[in-house]
Amino acid sequence: MRRAALSVVTAIVVASALAAQEPAAPGGRGGRGRAAQQIKSGEECPPGTTLVRVGQCQSPEWPAPSIVDYRPTSTLVVDEHPVPRAKFPVVDIHSHTGPTMESVGRLIGEMDGLNIRVLNNLSGGYGAELKQKVDFNRSTKFPNRFTVFANGLNGFRDVEAGYGRKAAAQLEEDVRAGAIGFKIFKQTGMDTLKKDGTRLKINDPELAPLWETAARLNIPVIIHTGEPQEFFQQPTLHNERWLELALFADRRQYLNKNVTFEQLVAERDDLFKKHPKTRFIAAHFGWHANNLGRAAKLLDEHPNVVLELAAILYDLGRQPRAGHNFFVKYQDRVLFGKDTYAPAEFPYYWRVLETTDEYFDYYRDYHAFWNLYGMGLPDAVLRKVYYQNALRVTPGLPQSGW
Repeated sequence: MRRAALSVVTAIVVASALAAQEPAAPGGRGGRGRAAQQIKSGEECPPGTTLVRVGQCQSPEWPAPSIVDYRPTSTLVVDEHPVPRAKFPVVDIHSHTGPTMESVGRLIGEMDGLNIRVLNNLSGGYGAELKQKVDFNRSTKFPNRFTVFANGLNGFRDVEAGYGRKAAAQLEEDVRAGAIGFKIFKQTGMDTLKKDGTRLKINDPELAPLWETAARLNIPVIIHTGEPQEFFQQPTLHNERWLELALFADRRQYLNKNVTFEQLVAERDDLFKKHPKTRFIAAHFGWHANNLGRAAKLLDEHPNVVLELAAILYDLGRQPRAGHNFFVKYQDRVLFGKDTYAPAEFPYYWRVLETTDEYFDYYRDYHAFWNLYGMGLPDAVLRKVYYQNALRVTPGLPQSGW
């Protein structure tokens, strides 16, 4: 962590010195480097320096590389067990990819190679758009490999009195057309405004008919609430998501003056409590993969909620023992999901879930500057996470052939 912070500091302070080429090595071995600065107990090293001894901070002699340029090659030698194909068939409950006439053959080939049996497209839309996607899926040679969730009437825009009843009727129509679930995007509850200009809260009573209809139709609701909590914090040099915030302006929720992370979580949990007959899937582990105690509390207090693990592998892979124990204890409450469809990235998930490998690379530096470790889950747990839990929670998935 200190190394990443030092790299960021020097990137800002000496940006003009950050040339693409590597710095030249020193001409000789004489000397002991720059003089150390003294700090008191509990103090932090000044910017541009790092701790070299107790109470002593020192700056490097060479211009330090930026956080994006420093890519050290590990000298650690450990056993490696890459997993190109999942051990058991997989339902990817959280995808945003569906087939087209041009892509269906390629997708099936990639899915077969990875052992993904069903790819569930959460970006189904509603009405004619959704029906078109469902009809195309059914028209292919692979009707049981692609499924679709509905997304709600008009993107929850301009909610006013009567919206919930109309949206519930639309959901019924979408389920008749072939949708097997309902997806709530992150903007709903966080950024979306009601017709009167106020923020639409996810637990707004006007939306109650939607959750009641989902329960009656026996379909799950996958709800993406908020963003990682560090997105709501200032991008200081102590923020472990600094690079991601520096790269993507739309993730800077610390600029959002309308709501906080804790408000969003409280409103979400209130929704779960008020609708116990509705099955909810908390997308992205509810953004609690960095705090498994909080994730456990969420599950313990809300029997109608399950988690899915899209885009939080970096948190599971840095706490393999705690992660293993969590998955074993809550093995009936976790579904597999990936979010971005990228065939080269799925094997990282298989490796974290299936092996006990140590210290291997993650695929996106801006998510995590640390390496991953495998959780080594038992086969019975893997089967549940990969497909069995999804079949139970989402009855509209193909139930045979597993």
